[in-house]
Amino acid sequence: MCDREQEIIRAIKDGEVERFADLIRCYEPRLRQFVRQYLTAYRLEDLVDDMVQETFLKAFHSLHAFRDDEAAFSTWLFTIARNTVLSELRRSRHQDVALDDRLKERLRSPFRPPEETIIVGETAALVRQAIMALPERQRKALVLREYEEMEYRDIADRLGLTVSSVKSLLFRARTTLKEKLEPYIRDGRMEGRRR
Repeated sequence: MCDREQEIIRAIKDGEVERFADLIRCYEPRLRQFVRQYLTAYRLEDLVDDMVQETFLKAFHSLHAFRDDEAAFSTWLFTIARNTVLSELRRSRHQDVALDDRLKERLRSPFRPPEETIIVGETAALVRQAIMALPERQRKALVLREYEEMEYRDIADRLGLTVSSVKSLLFRARTTLKEKLEPYIRDGRMEGRRR
């Protein structure tokens, strides 16, 4: 939470729109990290700036509808960010040819032989699929803990849960991932076995 956040929001709603820059300064680093962890899983890191900018733009245009008695500003802002990124990912899926070309380009590396690049890409896709199949609260908790490296207390605050609920969600998420990915680990597909 930013210092004097509620005061800043009230001032913006009262017409001091230049004060929105204070919210951007406060939240941009965390928001950028949050957006990056989603996009990195899809190898779309070059969209981070656009998604962060679009999130702030949407927040600015919708700030009049924000009610601080219903949610924390950070929760509201990060929900906008998540929805913005998910919309972009859905849109990107409909542009399969362009997306495939961009992914292929990113998977090529001068430091990896082509067959290893394919295995790494397939492994990342399997993990990504398993994470996206988790129930929403488990997925959110896992992403915040593993990708954003947030503490249990911070995750609990972000999701509006208790610390013990967060730990329970993470335990269930990890158990589910282990069960879903175990067949691939067992037959060597996730260890880079070449056929």
